[in-house]
Amino acid sequence: MSTIRLYMTVSVDGFVAGPDDSPEAPLGVGGFRLFNWLDHREAPGPSGQVYAEALATRAFIAGRRTYELANRWQGDHHDGVPVLVLTHDVPDEPPPGSVRYVTDVDECAALARKATGDGDVMVHGAGAAQALLRAGHVDELELHVVPVLLGQGRRLFDHLPAEHIELELMRTLTTPDLDPEHRVMHVRYRVLR
Repeated sequence: MSTIRLYMTVSVDGFVAGPDDSPEAPLGVGGFRLFNWLDHREAPGPSGQVYAEALATRAFIAGRRTYELANRWQGDHHDGVPVLVLTHDVPDEPPPGSVRYVTDVDECAALARKATGDGDVMVHGAGAAQALLRAGHVDELELHVVPVLLGQGRRLFDHLPAEHIELELMRTLTTPDLDPEHRVMHVRYRVLR
């Protein structure tokens, strides 16, 4: 069975973007600091391992806001895998490449699982993550926790219901040998149901 896994870089205080994110500044003010760890994505070590695992996913779910702010990834997130954009309304213009708009969260999860067989599905975006978590479709969280406090911006888990979602720690990979600007802790959790 496929695994739907949220892959998100987050500050210690829970932000995935700085304030005032827009198409001109997709990660907001100071938000690019969260992605310095990607400078080591091709190197041996924890960040390279996690990045390779992410690129081995066979389908991709993103929220519409994330998709638009990322300039639609020019129609392909990685290697032509199916890209499902969870949205409230479908634009008139057809999407490029392997992209498909989906308005129903259950249908989106089902389509992603079907596309991968027994492979993994990558999820990006706070809105998509929250919708999939509320509907019970996220199996795992892979959080790339950057040792910085952004103080404000867009939070990853802002709009979840009041009931608890229990998590089980699966692994922790750290990069203590890197300079402070590139350090990150990759933490993977299983969502318990």
